[in-house]
Formats: sequence, structure tokens, C-alpha cells
Amino acid sequence: MVNTWGYSTINFFAPMTRYASAGGGPLAASRELKQMVKALHKAGIEVILDVVYNHTNEADDANPYVTSFRGIDNKVYYMLDPKNNSQLLNFSGCGNTLNCNHPVVMELVLDSLRHWVKEYHIDGFRFDLASVLCRGPDGSPLDAPPLIREIAKDSVLSRCKIIAEPWDCGGLYLVGRFPNWDRWAEWNGKYRDDLRRFIKGDPGMKGVLATRVSGSADLYQVNQRKPHHGVNFIIAHDGFTLCDLVSYNLKHNDANGEGGRDGCNDNFSWNCGVEGETNDSNVLALRSRQMKNFHVALMISQGTPMMLMGDEYGHTRYGNNNSYGHDTCINNFQWGQLAERRYGHFRFFSEMIKFRQNHPILKRDRFLSKNDVTWHEDCWDNLESKFLAFTIHDHNSGGDIYLAFNAHDYSVDAVIPPAPQQKHWNRVVDTNLESPNDIAPEGVPLTGSGYRIAPFSSILLKASP
Repeated sequence: MVNTWGYSTINFFAPMTRYASAGGGPLAASRELKQMVKALHKAGIEVILDVVYNHTNEADDANPYVTSFRGIDNKVYYMLDPKNNSQLLNFSGCGNTLNCNHPVVMELVLDSLRHWVKEYHIDGFRFDLASVLCRGPDGSPLDAPPLIREIAKDSVLSRCKIIAEPWDCGGLYLVGRFPNWDRWAEWNGKYRDDLRRFIKGDPGMKGVLATRVSGSADLYQVNQRKPHHGVNFIIAHDGFTLCDLVSYNLKHNDANGEGGRDGCNDNFSWNCGVEGETNDSNVLALRSRQMKNFHVALMISQGTPMMLMGDEYGHTRYGNNNSYGHDTCINNFQWGQLAERRYGHFRFFSEMIKFRQNHPILKRDRFLSKNDVTWHEDCWDNLESKFLAFTIHDHNSGGDIYLAFNAHDYSVDAVIPPAPQQKHWNRVVDTNLESPNDIAPEGVPLTGSGYRIAPFSSILLKASP
């Protein structure tokens, strides 16, 4: 077990020395990070830094490491429990909680963020367990946390993207309610949970699926917030990979050395019939279909999509949903597997990303109105219905997009609506088909007014001249 993820901070101004190539040390780590940022910028890619200001490496009262702030001023830098002999409060799950809204600590955090922008040209930040940053010195939630406001208003940070993970390990769940000053974006945890539940076939999820793919207006249509303030995701670095989400019902964390006590138990996963690795061709085909269904849903949803490195080739951690301590194939990118799957799984994921990029109606800068989408649905209240079809309208060129998701274990004969005037429907995606027919970027002309949608599959049609 090694600190692979680097979530045990001692210095908020330096990159982790282990990340330098060939054990190069701190100067090499700094230089290589700068070189990486330059190379990514040259390729047109922005760099968002994952920052952890909710705790440090100094652990808890039972096993304290007095390596930094605890030896300087424990009462200033950490949240303490005045009712329990000033013991450390633990809202981070790591034994201690940084007292971020104390003026001294707040200035430290702001100086650190400015440093990454000025010195390394970082484009933005994702704040781990950001609800911690919304607590006062005694841990109580604050309506207008000073640090959150200062980050939103700071002149140096004004050009940066700022993204909150809007919860913590103390139960402060702020999805859709994170103090934002119309600047902060959020990881949309409700999108993750709701999409997982619909795709695996849970009942009663059709209506909420419609809300989530439409940009989660129930969460973000407040003040001047836009759909892009909701970061849609199904998979993140912690938790199951996409492959494991469709391969395991339970976490398998024995390798972490904590007797399986670590990691989340509520994964909303489904193994498609067999737990873990299998050679069953039917199970493998269903898993492949489900991964494609998830990716289609993510790429057509209004909002900002986020996916995990490795999901584009089907990376597995063998059911480990808390792999922070493994510098092995569990976490390391498997270039050989990418090469093996380049013309199948990878191709589908790549083409679906390109489709989103090429169709602005999938990434509007405003929330959908009634004129923007037609729901082909008349039984919203039927909890057993696991089929949803809708058309997203292109008011400029008539390039409408029709989508249907079938989470039933049986086929559904869908009635396809007429295409716009002087247009016809082309099938772009049918996740039930094998590669390369599962996605046809140029489209395959559709004949007739119906389409049989296979169990646990989805289709995408585009209106073309």
C-alpha cells in the first residue's frame, strides 16, 4: 500500500515528489508538472487540479503525526470539538478537518490556489469534499462561507474553473445547494445515482432520468446558474470503474487491508448475472451493452460531462472501489488493453464524444424549454415503465436528435415520430449491435416508422437531408 492518489497533504504549494519520473525528487516533480501543463495547453487541453483542503496527513488524536500545522497552532488550523476536550473533529474521514474559514487558514488556501495559477498556469480546480469548506470552526454549516466567497471573487482566480464535490464525510450534502455566487460548478451526485439506477433497471426512475439528461434544472436553474454548472458523471476516480459497475454487485476491497470496511457500500451496481470475471458470452455482451448505454446517456445530457480515464477501454479494478493505495495495474493505465480494444469499445466511446462535440443542441448554455424537447411519453406515473424516448429539437437547421433508452429485460417496439420537413431519420447508435455497427457516425437510413429496441439497449437517430 502506497499513497498513490496523493490525498494526504503536508504542503499545499508543491507537487508530490513521487510523481517525478525515475524518483527525480521535488525539483523534477515541479519541472515535469510545468512541462506537462505546457504540452497539454499546446494540444488545446485545459488542466483542472484536484485539490484537497479538507484535511492533512496529520491523522487523528489516536495516531497523531505532528509534521506541520499541529505543531504550529493546532487550534487555528483544525476544527476541534469544544465539548470533547478539544479533540479533532473528523468531517473528512481521515481523522482531522482543516479549519478553512479561519482567517489565517483561509489566506493559506487562497495563497496556495494563486500559486498554482501563477506558477504552474493551472486552469481550474476541483475541490475534494468541498462541503468541509462550508463549515465554521466548530463544524457547523455556514450559509455564506467566507472562503467559498473569496475563491469566487478573487481577481487571480476569476478566470479559473472552480468545481465543488458538494458533500463531506459528516453528512453535509449540498448537491444543488452549494453556495456558489453563480461561479461554482458542482459534481452532480444525483445524476450519478439516478443514471445508475435507471440503466440497471430499477423501477420508478423514468421521470428522474428525464430531469437529469435535461440538465437537472431542479438543482441548478437558480439565479444566473447555467446547465454547465452541473458536472454530470457516472464514474469518478473513487468508486467502481465503468467496467466494474456492470460486473460487480458488491465491493471487493480485501487488498486494501481494512477487512472490507473501507469504500462505499451503496454503488447502485449490477453484475449482469455473474459476480466478477467470467467467460460467459451472454453476460459479457450484456455488460458491453450497459457500458455503451451509460456512455450514450452521459454524452447526450445537458451539462458538463465527466468520465474516468480508462473507461474508454473498459479498465477493471477487479471490484475494488477504494483503490487509493495501489501503484499497480489496478490504477495504472493499461495501454495494451487500449490497443486491443481500439476498434471496438474504444471506437464507440470516441465516436460518441465526437458526436456530442459536433452537435451544439446537446450542450446548450440555457436550460431546455418546452419547445426544445418532445417527450414521447404518456405514462410518467407507471413505476414499472423502464422505457424513455424523446426528441431534442434543432431550431436552426432541423437536425433533430431522437433518443430511446430501454431498461426492460424485453424488447420494446417504439413508434418513431416523423422527421422534420425535408429530413429523414438516420440511425447513428444502436448499442445492441456489435462493433462497428453499434455506432455509425454518418448514419444509416431508417426505413419505416417503427424500431424494435432490444432489452437493455439504447438508440440514437439523427434527422438529416
